[in-house]
Amino acid sequence: RPVASHAARRCRQPQSRCVQTVKEGLTATDAWNKSCYSEIDYTVSDDASVYDAVQKFAAYNIGCLVTKDAEGKISGVVSERDYVCKVALLGKTSKELKVKEISTKSANLITASPDESVSSCMSKMLMKDIRHLPLLEKDGSVIGIVSIKDLVKAELKEKEEAIKVLSDFALGKGGHFGSE
Repeated sequence: RPVASHAARRCRQPQSRCVQTVKEGLTATDAWNKSCYSEIDYTVSDDASVYDAVQKFAAYNIGCLVTKDAEGKISGVVSERDYVCKVALLGKTSKELKVKEISTKSANLITASPDESVSSCMSKMLMKDIRHLPLLEKDGSVIGIVSIKDLVKAELKEKEEAIKVLSDFALGKGGHFGSE
């Protein structure tokens, strides 16, 4: 039997009817794979000038970069918000300042694991009023970064797929056949 690619069949008992449900649990990795951040170098050295970071923001049309120390380990993040709020307050220009002087340090950093759910990531971001979340492996290595926009898009796509399955079922097209 053909099964819609976005759904999984589930049978609870041998005599019961099989019902199709929408794939549950999109993860941070699912959102990152569709993000612009998966296609670019989203890192900057914490010894680079703020001007270099701003150039990357503009070149890639992004709002946040993961900062790395001399050993290549995550040292924090720097965002457009850091630039706007801190550069003028320090009374210096972006060419004079180092990224590490305005970035959010890793000790204060909110992160997510690659297998964390989209809704869990969104909750973290909303509670801390942040717009970007680095994805870290168990060993602390950075594998990506997601924005709130990436997460909202993933959540919206999941909801649209659920609506399609339910609509197909309600219209008599069956729970396990797509409307194609």
